[in-house]
Amino acid sequence: MNKQVEKSRRYWIGVVSASHVARGVEGGFAQLCHGKAAPLKRMQAGDWLIYYSPRTDMQNGEPLQAFTAIGQVQDDYVYKFRMSDSFIPFRRNIRYTSCKETKISSLLEQLSFTRGVSNWGYRFRFGHFEISEQDFRVIANAMLDSAEGKAHELRIQ
Repeated sequence: MNKQVEKSRRYWIGVVSASHVARGVEGGFAQLCHGKAAPLKRMQAGDWLIYYSPRTDMQNGEPLQAFTAIGQVQDDYVYKFRMSDSFIPFRRNIRYTSCKETKISSLLEQLSFTRGVSNWGYRFRFGHFEISEQDFRVIANAMLDSAEGKAHELRIQ
């Protein structure tokens, strides 16, 4: 990747139930905010996405509060995908890497957007938000520990 792309790389959190994250990982795509295009369009090829799952399933799932997947945006295409006649969400191609589920509770005091914040979950209600490279590295290092390695092995320089 050239220096310009590396310089403009951004890091994102997507908030999705674990069962839906698993579908995205299996299919190599991201779908955010109930299928809206806008959050996907904010990301660019080369950006990184970490999924946070508040629950195991969207409707009646158990509380989870964990980071559940990590991947890199593969291209600049946001596309529609027909799931049913009444639901045609937007998706984006993501290359996921092997990782382990990581509870946010173990990282609350290390992340700039949760450190010292009693109502840290409020930010996640938006469904998609940008984080700093440093916060990304903290989460990625925890997720990749004993999986594929550490964040530096993802060539995030």
